[in-house]
Amino acid sequence: MIFDKRENKLSYQAKDDSICPACTTVFRREELLTGGGRLIAGVITDELHRLYEPSAKYGDVYPLVYQATVCPVCWFASMEKDFYALPADAAEQVNDNREKRMEEVQLLFPDLDFSRNRDLISGTASQYLVMRCYDYFNKDVSPTIKQGIAALRAGWLFDILHEKNQGENYDWLATLLKKKALFFYSEAIRREQNGQETISAIKNCGPDTDKNYAYEGILYLSALLQVKYGQTDDRARRIASLEEAKRTIARMFGVGKTSKEKPGPLLEHARDLYMLINKELNETD
Repeated sequence: MIFDKRENKLSYQAKDDSICPACTTVFRREELLTGGGRLIAGVITDELHRLYEPSAKYGDVYPLVYQATVCPVCWFASMEKDFYALPADAAEQVNDNREKRMEEVQLLFPDLDFSRNRDLISGTASQYLVMRCYDYFNKDVSPTIKQGIAALRAGWLFDILHEKNQGENYDWLATLLKKKALFFYSEAIRREQNGQETISAIKNCGPDTDKNYAYEGILYLSALLQVKYGQTDDRARRIASLEEAKRTIARMFGVGKTSKEKPGPLLEHARDLYMLINKELNETD
């Protein structure tokens, strides 16, 4: 009998080499194996994050851990399809900022090694690096919304780290990253509206790996993140932001109506969000 060497593995090394566009290091990207009962889909949260049930054979599996492509030497990182889209004139800047970039992440995770197989810690760090490294890209690849997606993904992974490591302040970091996501989502929409940067260049808006919620998902998340993580100190600003979020949801989804075109979970969460905003506005009144 011939046994599949991958049978008890979660990931494998890609057969083709990757070459870092900044420092020219040659490495192999790690890919997640998805069959064989590795991924058992659970619920989708209000932040459109897919949760997965632990597998009896493989334990906890987190697909987001494997999404980023990270150079193991200089720690330049991006979403997989953008790795070679780094502008040629930005490579020098990436290399010049290498030490600063690495020191920032090592303050949180001092023992990182991206030449090893990914785990929850290196996966979280990889999403932070993606968020940071899209500063080096030009507007043609829609970097701002991709920074928002990476920040949100990092926030989700910090949530998991908090569940597993109470007392390490990972919950504070999760909230911080989600506030960063709010900034990037809002800024991406603003830039789209004034013509500075398009969101249309991103084919999969995620925000997670299992489903593309497209532009409507971006609008929904900008409203949700504003409600959950927006400022609360200035009452007038808070009310204005809630009213704008409410208008966005009402225009997008026609709350109270049915639609066969919009993804079910997104429509359901939008209705819940609409009611949540109404409740807070009524309490404020």
